[in-house]
Formats: sequence, C-alpha cells, structure tokens
Amino acid sequence: MQLAPHLPKSGRRGGRWIDHRTVINGILFHVRTGVPWRDLPERFGSWKTVYERHRRWSADGTWERILQAVLAEADSQGCIDWSMVSVDSTSCRAHQHAAGAPRRTPRIPKRRSTPPQHRPDEGLGRSRGGQTSKIHLAGEGGRRPLAFLITPGQRGDCPQLVPALERIRIKRPGGGHPRTRPDHVGGDKAYSSRRNRRYLRRRQIKHTIPEPKDQRANRRRRGSRGGRPAGFDEEMYKRGNEAERTINRLKHFRAVATRYDKRAYVFHGTVTIASIRLWIRP
Repeated sequence: MQLAPHLPKSGRRGGRWIDHRTVINGILFHVRTGVPWRDLPERFGSWKTVYERHRRWSADGTWERILQAVLAEADSQGCIDWSMVSVDSTSCRAHQHAAGAPRRTPRIPKRRSTPPQHRPDEGLGRSRGGQTSKIHLAGEGGRRPLAFLITPGQRGDCPQLVPALERIRIKRPGGGHPRTRPDHVGGDKAYSSRRNRRYLRRRQIKHTIPEPKDQRANRRRRGSRGGRPAGFDEEMYKRGNEAERTINRLKHFRAVATRYDKRAYVFHGTVTIASIRLWIRP
C-alpha cells in the first residue's frame, strides 16, 4: 500500500485505528461513485466511521500532507513535467445536500484551531443554474494536478492565478527549499492581466497567455505608455489543453464533479483524495 508510510500511526492504546485499509477503501469508493455515506456497502464497515475519518483527516490536513508526500516522491523519480504548468478552472454543481452548513466555525477534532481550508462562505456561490463551487487548478504536463484551491462558483479566474501558483510547494528529497517555480506557465485569455504578467516576470517564469482584443486596443491607444506587446509562443499554447484534460480526469470522480459536502474543507479533502488517486494510479 503506497499510502501506508504517510498515514497516522494505528494500533495505539485503546484499539484506535487498528486498520486503515478498509476505511480508506470506503472513502475511495465514495469519492469515485458519489454514493451517500449512509449507503456505503457493508464490507467497508460502519459508514459513520468512514465518514468521520474522512472529515477528521480533511480538517487536520492529513490528506494534504499525503498528497505533498506523493508529489515529493514523484518529483524525486522525475515523474513531474515542469516544462509546462497550465492553469484553468471548472465549476462543480452543488447538490442540494451541500447547502445548510452550520453557521458556527468548525474546529479540528481534539484541537481548538480552525481547519486550514475552512472558508466562511463555504466555497458556495449562487448563479442562474443554482449553487456552484469552482476549482482553480494548476496541472503539470503529465495531466495531473499540482495544486488547487476552491472558491464560490461566481468568482473570476484572473484573480486566482497567483494564489493557485503559490500553492505549488514540492519538497526536495535532500532537504532545502521546496520547488515552487515551474519552467513555463500557460493559461487562456481569462488569466491575462497586467498584475498576473508582472507577478510572473518578477518570479522569472516564462508564460504563454493570449492577450484579449480589448487589452491590445487599450495598450495601443496609450502609445509608448502602454508598454511592449505581450510575448506569445504558439507552439507552447498548443499545450494549453493539458489543464482541461487534467480537469476532465479529475471530474471522473463523481463526488468531485458534483459537490455533496456541506463544508468547504471537507470538499477540499475530497478533491485532494481524487488528486492522490491520479498520482498513484499505475
């Protein structure tokens, strides 16, 4: 089991967490099929045990630490394609059961702190199609996710490019600073802004983001004050569909394609599990 070295220790005094395998299989079954927790097959044990383990590990960051460990191992084996990191977003329709979360601030079990991925708005936004959440994803060239964040569905894509890239932190096996900078960043017109380009230039990251017509016209109208035209590599832009294909693979998990979780930090854990599954899949 590839996850075993990264899981919390089991078999402690009191018989807590004697076996992780059955519970994790139940969590993976739910994420893949989207089945309600109460309808989990009996072979996975008590549904409440499976759900509480998933909620606890989503709250205290266990799933996030496992994903970072899997990414670090993949990077040490040269399995991460840093030549092109594409940024894109996708909307996830929220089921009616995802609404109605308690107003009180959640707490990490056995602690007094708030889950790191908690959002006061619970990552839910209202649109003409109903309530939605949006996943902003940074994926590598091998069509697997490196980092993501969750916002309400009505949030724009452009302001989320910097937060999505800043979540890329791949630990190095020999120690030292984690790797946070890809060789190239690609995105569609939604991510074109002076702020984003200034951020990428400051970090010395090459980028291929097309400039919309209105921004080009505004730059020409300002003359020399408008600055130089943005660089554009047509060959690199052909790889822009890698982020869309990564999202397509991620949404094969039905609990990701449709949000059933009331809490944003639990849904973040669900997406994290799907990401882990994509990385450890042969």
